[in-house]
Amino acid sequence: MSLYPTLCFLILLSLCHGSHSVQPRRAPHLDGLLPNGNFEHIPPKSNMKGRQIIGAHSLPHWEISGHVELVSGGLQPGGFHFAVPRGVHAIRLGSLASISQEVKVNRGFVYSITFGATRSCAQDENIKVSVPGQADELPIQTVFSSDGGDTYAWAFKAMSDVVKITFHNPGVQKDRTCGPLVDVVAIKEMLPLGYNRGGNLVKNGGFEIGPHVFANYSTGILIPARIQDLISPLPGWIVESLKPVKYIDNRHFKVPSGLAAVELVAGRESAIAQIIRTVAGKAYTLSFTVGDAQNGCHGSMTVEAFAGKEPFKLSFVSEGKGVFKTGHFKFVADSDRTRLTFYSAFYHTKLHDFGHLCGPVLDSVLVLPAH
Repeated sequence: MSLYPTLCFLILLSLCHGSHSVQPRRAPHLDGLLPNGNFEHIPPKSNMKGRQIIGAHSLPHWEISGHVELVSGGLQPGGFHFAVPRGVHAIRLGSLASISQEVKVNRGFVYSITFGATRSCAQDENIKVSVPGQADELPIQTVFSSDGGDTYAWAFKAMSDVVKITFHNPGVQKDRTCGPLVDVVAIKEMLPLGYNRGGNLVKNGGFEIGPHVFANYSTGILIPARIQDLISPLPGWIVESLKPVKYIDNRHFKVPSGLAAVELVAGRESAIAQIIRTVAGKAYTLSFTVGDAQNGCHGSMTVEAFAGKEPFKLSFVSEGKGVFKTGHFKFVADSDRTRLTFYSAFYHTKLHDFGHLCGPVLDSVLVLPAH
């Protein structure tokens, strides 16, 4: 009997088995600074003209275009003061200038970019963040942290294995050096929302899944309004207001439970919402916790909530000591989709820093069928 058919079969089986066992290598889960994301690796002096960086590839790990400056925090010539709260150096984007970096990602996954940004001139300033196929322009004229430590998050869905992340100043000023300061950039792969234990109909109701938070310094992370941010860096939630909400973590703030919560920092202009699945005519119980972040925010606070058209209010008096309160409310769904909306009824600032906007903390949002 010839061994040729048997040998061919064994070779074919081996090839099929080998092709099945070789899986494409997946890039590691990203959660940290981009290479030279804090701009502390600076160009050589030969590539500097004063503060201006000369040469498209002179800033390590970044590609630059237009008038880009390397600045150090503190008092500047001309009387300006640049706040660089994280580290020593920051990048200043002049009129129509940009910086960009290519990053290896996993196609089809959602990523959030956390970055520190503040305006450097008196004029209104925006910053445009983009990857191929997606771009959003974020207003930064409102300063939420008086020390210049405003931090933003922006999210995108990766359409390829390598994306080019770009920060761009779309504005043109009389002084072409004017533009936003960017002092740190990090990236995080957003894990898919899992099953809610206990039957909670709210996704990410404890705000445990969110953007990267810097370990050494944080004034909270501003989550932009939906009109600027089509993919939310706070999975499950929509910021449907003119101003952002602030994502806060338990390393830098007092939160009611878990790792994180949301601070409603701009009164009725700072609203967060989620659409949940319900059954029309069925009764449900909504519960949520409010309080203060032990960050000097004080006064009479009220969080107003809506479950569909039904309004609820939860009030408390804050002394800035991290006290929390939980409310329980019953509502009847009028459709198979119910919109939950939360916002602060009043505007607040810190007790000893009236330039620092703050507000009540929201956490532990829970909706269960009523018994």
